[in-house]
Amino acid sequence: MFISRTKRAAAAALAGLAATALALTGCAPSGGSSGGYDPDEEVTLNFTWWGNDDRAARYDALIEKFNEEYPNITINGTFTDFPSYWEKRQTEAAGGGLPDVWQFSDSYLRQYGEPGLLLDLQTVADYIDFDAFEDSLRQTGQLNGTQYSLPTGYSAWAVFLNDDILAQYGIDPYEGGTSYEEYSAWMASVTEATGGAVFGGTDYTQRIQNFENVLRQQGGNLYTEDGQLGFTEEQLKEFWESGAADRDGVTVPQSRLEEISPVSGFGGKLTASEMSWSNFIAAYLGDSGASSISLVAPPTDDPSAKDLYRQAGLQMAISATTKHPEAAAIFLDYVVNSPEAGEIFGTSLGFPASSTKLAGAKLEGADAQVGDYLESVADRIGDAPPVPVVGYGSLEQTFWDLGKSIGLGAISVDDAVAQFFDEASVILG
Repeated sequence: MFISRTKRAAAAALAGLAATALALTGCAPSGGSSGGYDPDEEVTLNFTWWGNDDRAARYDALIEKFNEEYPNITINGTFTDFPSYWEKRQTEAAGGGLPDVWQFSDSYLRQYGEPGLLLDLQTVADYIDFDAFEDSLRQTGQLNGTQYSLPTGYSAWAVFLNDDILAQYGIDPYEGGTSYEEYSAWMASVTEATGGAVFGGTDYTQRIQNFENVLRQQGGNLYTEDGQLGFTEEQLKEFWESGAADRDGVTVPQSRLEEISPVSGFGGKLTASEMSWSNFIAAYLGDSGASSISLVAPPTDDPSAKDLYRQAGLQMAISATTKHPEAAAIFLDYVVNSPEAGEIFGTSLGFPASSTKLAGAKLEGADAQVGDYLESVADRIGDAPPVPVVGYGSLEQTFWDLGKSIGLGAISVDDAVAQFFDEASVILG
């Protein structure tokens, strides 16, 4: 396997030779972007991401490392929370002013890729090491065969357990991978053992990812290859109704969760378990203050199903209108491929998706737990789902909001299903 920096250096040298030859004939290009990367040209790139202060500190450290190698490329970095992030990107897209390099999500691949707002990364292939990714992970950033983004890492859906709470009340941990009925029974046992001081978990029917797992156990997906919903109103109704018994005193009341928002029930130590992506362990440790958190496989009613998948949703992309595509590609490559990125981020952006980034990661503590968990569920990992539909982010939020409204008793399941499909019909056209 070639090392991407070696390839970039060779490309830069060739570009320099070409520029020299052109200059001698009076035909030198007027800018670095039109004549290849010029290591002597001063370039400024706008880079943005969503996240918290911890992620910002890590990016700042990575940019500092990057500038030791590329002092001519100045990175202007900014960040915000997830909802505000995408609102701003939509405004920028309408005005043609997207950042040069930006943290991206596969949920928006159709929305930004189809209208040509993202750079085809193959056009700057001399500056990016694609071979460091397995095909299945590299393909998560492809749409109709075009490579628009690359993943920073990947995760798998998991059940998190607060080991401190379980030890305090002498409760046996959930073993993972049982039926949903058995998981609900375990949650009920926790709520009973603590006298309601801590609940067994959160209503898992609020999360579209849990619905996705159920559909995949049945051989389906949330959406189809041609960008439509992959489930019926009856299937959604059945799923939301399946949580009714748990909402009756087993899982934490939604009204309690509203009081501590945006911290989750698990992060706020109101629950002993919660389901989410495996890379959330660092955030959960920080929010809860727990000394120990375990990850186990989520429930399934079909142990032979390939319901889980390597979710590489957090990606990096380049704007199609950047004035410095080569420099942007060099920085993108550094974020997704460099050993320095592996060392600085560990698994906080997902388990490293590229072999070169993984080589720099020191998998200790929580990072090692994530690696062990991913290995433990390898037999349940199936093919990645189709590229998310346009507007998937909005549909995911609608699903969650309606699930919370059901929990508050503000809406019936039937009305929630009708509202979801009405919203979907508008978003999907």
